[in-house]
Amino acid sequence: MNIDVLISICIGIGLASSTGFRVFLPLFLLSIASHFHFISLTDSLSWLGNPISVVVFGVAMLVEIVAYYIPFVDNLLDTMAVPLATIAGFLVMFATSVHLDPTLATIISLIAGSGTAAAVQSFTTVTRLGSSVKTGGLANPIVTTTETGSALALSSLSIFLPIVAGVVVVILLFVLVLFYKYLKRKLS
Repeated sequence: MNIDVLISICIGIGLASSTGFRVFLPLFLLSIASHFHFISLTDSLSWLGNPISVVVFGVAMLVEIVAYYIPFVDNLLDTMAVPLATIAGFLVMFATSVHLDPTLATIISLIAGSGTAAAVQSFTTVTRLGSSVKTGGLANPIVTTTETGSALALSSLSIFLPIVAGVVVVILLFVLVLFYKYLKRKLS
């Protein structure tokens, strides 16, 4: 495997994981990185780097972040976030797969991009629901801040240190599997 392929996969999987925390923050950062020619995107998704996309994703990111701090709206957003994160995970993975054959990029984006985003988003949904039940929503701003910080950190790592981001995602997925097994045992 060529290093350019590995780097583009790590960028994509890192950003896809980030969409599980916040849908629009990774898209906004990818849009900025593409606009300033820091990251190359596939031709079919090069529009992500145009100035209008940067503004639209920036506004959407701000609305999403603020909305998650509003009680009960945060839980409502989680119902829409799983399908949106899955789509965004595919989008960022495919957009950064510039060194892959388009068919292979599509398959990897569907499995790794969408799958990782859905797994992370499902975890955050369960976390927020647990926080709402146990604290009546009082701890939800802490959960929201943690999720936003995680999205920012992982997106930044993906853009600036993609190999490190790839390792972080592998560790994150391992932790999610352990958490799933723990919940399954506890609920059985």
